[in-house]
Parts: sequence; structure tokens; C-alpha cells
Amino acid sequence: MRLSGHKIAVLMESDFYEPEILYYRHRFPEEGAEIHFLSRLWGNDTITFRGHEHRMPFDVTESFEDVDEFGLKEFSAVIVPSGMVADRLRYTEDPGRLPPATRFLRRAFADPAIVKGIICHGMWLAAPVPGLVRGRRAVVHNNLLGDLRNMGGEYVDQDVVVHDDLVTARTGDHCHLFARTIIDLLATRRRPAPVGRR
Repeated sequence: MRLSGHKIAVLMESDFYEPEILYYRHRFPEEGAEIHFLSRLWGNDTITFRGHEHRMPFDVTESFEDVDEFGLKEFSAVIVPSGMVADRLRYTEDPGRLPPATRFLRRAFADPAIVKGIICHGMWLAAPVPGLVRGRRAVVHNNLLGDLRNMGGEYVDQDVVVHDDLVTARTGDHCHLFARTIIDLLATRRRPAPVGRR
């Protein structure tokens, strides 16, 4: 198994694209990776989110707000999926502060050892911090072309684009190509060593 020892985080909220999330749930473990679905739990032990197309229920029990600097380094990749997940996650109670999910993504971008995967409308989560993608080659859903260009990203008309530690894909229907690219990229890297906690 090429990804044995690797951990992958997938951010979650309601209105996710069911075929994509189900694909990740099975495909990454097939390669030996440990997959974690993270969201903002609002003080709950678990939240059941609903899919966009079929209202499929999906339980999430892990919060990205609980991931400290040591826990973040244990992840080989952080994925922002398609659908309306990013739009829901970019909610903030205080307009003067970045959304918690965007702060988490910014922390992941600060570590080049972590592969960042953003697919389709997932780019919305990075919009409050345009410097994350400024000057980077990327692809997004056609509806987000203006968003990417306003963020300073360089649009590339391909289904999947890799720019250093950033992997982007056009739509949720390209999740198989997106996942395969991330798998191939991680397979060339050493898995993160367990990080000692203070």
C-alpha cells in the first residue's frame, strides 16, 4: 500500500457532493492512508451533515478547531471538497475575523510538507486570504473563474493542475483524477513522522 502511514484530512459541511465524498472514503484507504473528515462541531460531539443531491447523511466527529500545530503536521494532505462545503465553512460570526476553517487552511498552506487539495467550488474557502493562491497555477469550476483571477491565481484550462504543494481540480466529477494525483504525489514523499507533544 503506497500511502501506508499517511493521514489525509477532508473538510466537511452540508451540501457536499455525495459521489466525491464516498469516493475519498474508500479510495484513500485502499492505498493505506488514514482518512479523517473534519468540520466545525460547534461544541457537539458529532454533527450529521446532508449531501447536496440525495440528502445522504454523513456523521462527522472530528473538529479542525481541535487540531493543534502538532496534530496538523501529522497530516500529509488537507482537502477542500466541492459542492457548497466551502461556502458553508467560510461563515464567521465576527466579520472582523477570518472564518475558523479559513484560518485552518491558512495554517496548512504555511507548511509546504502538507499537500493542499482544492476542487471545484472549494476555492471559495481560500477567498478571504487571496495570498494563498496568488501567483499559483490552478483550475476551478467555470463559475469561479473571476474569483480565482481576483485572488491573483493563474487559471489553467486542465482538469487537474499541480503547482508545488497545491493540487486543484475542475469539478467534483473529476474527483477520481484529483485523488489519483494526490495519491501519486504523496507516494513520492515520506510519511510524516509522529510529532512529539509538549
